[in-house]
Amino acid sequence: MLLIGLTGSIATGKSTVSSLLSAPPYSLPIIDADILARKVVEPGTPGYNAIVTYFGPTTPDLLLPEPSPGAGKPLNRPVLGRRVFGDSEDRKRDRAVLNRIVHPAIRWEMYSSLLHYYIRGHWAVVLDVPLLFESGLDALCGTVIVVGVHDPAVQMRRLRLRDPHLSDEDAENRVKSQGDVEGKVERAEYRGTQRARGVIVWNDGDKEALEKEVQSAITHISAYSPRWWAWVLLLVPPLGVGVAAWNWAVNYQTKKGWEKKVLQDKARL
Repeated sequence: MLLIGLTGSIATGKSTVSSLLSAPPYSLPIIDADILARKVVEPGTPGYNAIVTYFGPTTPDLLLPEPSPGAGKPLNRPVLGRRVFGDSEDRKRDRAVLNRIVHPAIRWEMYSSLLHYYIRGHWAVVLDVPLLFESGLDALCGTVIVVGVHDPAVQMRRLRLRDPHLSDEDAENRVKSQGDVEGKVERAEYRGTQRARGVIVWNDGDKEALEKEVQSAITHISAYSPRWWAWVLLLVPPLGVGVAAWNWAVNYQTKKGWEKKVLQDKARL
């Protein structure tokens, strides 16, 4: 089974690409980190309790009113977002705390879902994660798709249209928190675009243009990871384990090479 990592920055169109991949003719299962992130912090979960314990005493509006008796008070996500998004040291510290609470729970849900889809014999599964590279989950992926835009102004305009309640500062902080799109594109290209280990889907135009980009990307990926290969790996588990280990080793070496390149580039400045 091919694991396709899908990433991009906020408002680049990653969710739209995810929707296209989940619909015919592709019909790929989607493991959405954002959905899992909401699931693991629902009222009553260990993640919810940890967040309330840490952030509650200093964040008066952290919880919303209880929607129905016994349902529990859900997190006020915009308020929590303002607490953790930004470049100040306090926000960076709080964001790190939140990540330590949420990320392990999300990973457990992801691995459970991957096992489920593997057993069912799917050709490929899409792992939709905004911070794919930053979390290190790209090491698990045979292919990484980055959804990008050439003009950052397009990204900011789309974000403000989608979330009009955000101030200019809030919008800018959210864009910064998910990393530079250009940097993610470069990292995907470093993985290797020729053999489809890194694929760029540009979303500078309308939805029709984006659909053509997605079709081209899947055609390219399928050429190097055909459906029959997924069945071979399922029916011969030792081979599947070996291929997974080989893929991880290649990704690990690629990551080390990228980190070395970044250090060399900084040294030249």
